[in-house]
Amino acid sequence: MKILSMECSATPASVAVIEDGKVLASSFVNVKLTHSQTLMPMVENILNSAKLNISDIDGLAISNGPGSFTGVRIGISALKGIAAPKNLPCAAVSTLRAMAENYRGTDCYICAVMDARCDQVYNAIFEIKNTEVIRICEDRALMCNELAEEIINNYGNTDKCVIIVGDGTDIFFPFVENINNVRKASPSLRFQNAVGVGLVAEHKFKNGNILSADALLPFYLRLPQAERELKQKQENT
Repeated sequence: MKILSMECSATPASVAVIEDGKVLASSFVNVKLTHSQTLMPMVENILNSAKLNISDIDGLAISNGPGSFTGVRIGISALKGIAAPKNLPCAAVSTLRAMAENYRGTDCYICAVMDARCDQVYNAIFEIKNTEVIRICEDRALMCNELAEEIINNYGNTDKCVIIVGDGTDIFFPFVENINNVRKASPSLRFQNAVGVGLVAEHKFKNGNILSADALLPFYLRLPQAERELKQKQENT
């Protein structure tokens, strides 16, 4: 089946078409334009490049978080707009899980981190073993020093390399740069990407883990800033 996947949970935006584990076409930009400006033109260009129409697409996939509240909402809204006219099935993929997919076949640990501001990151850890991606913990938000302590205690003395991936890499890496087996991901594989989203989605479609466009919702690990400030104000009154 042909899957059109999208990723715009942080500054980068990307679109891909995947079929049976093969990348038919993909596009990635990492510029400071809003996703409302870039995403739909990218979808149109990718379909044209692959000589496809939306009628050729069998399913849609999106990273539904964690990530930027605005970016995640834009991506999900775009997907709903594409899916609704043809009632296409959809798959929601964790942004952090999609990052780990890029390293399938590499014997390592993946520490996926996204910038959550104020020395915090959204994080999940995965073990790549025998071409399998094994989730070690659920997606979470925690302080950089807490995650660093966990890596030191649990993975610092292992033979496997720990690879830091995601847009939070440069923020988090200074906390663990003195650990011998910890590495930054290469720039080409560092950021969340629609290719990873599409490859993870293939497994979801095969297992029947699909959603209607109406049922697709963002996954936030914490409340948006405006809601957090309102809650704090209410607690202080």
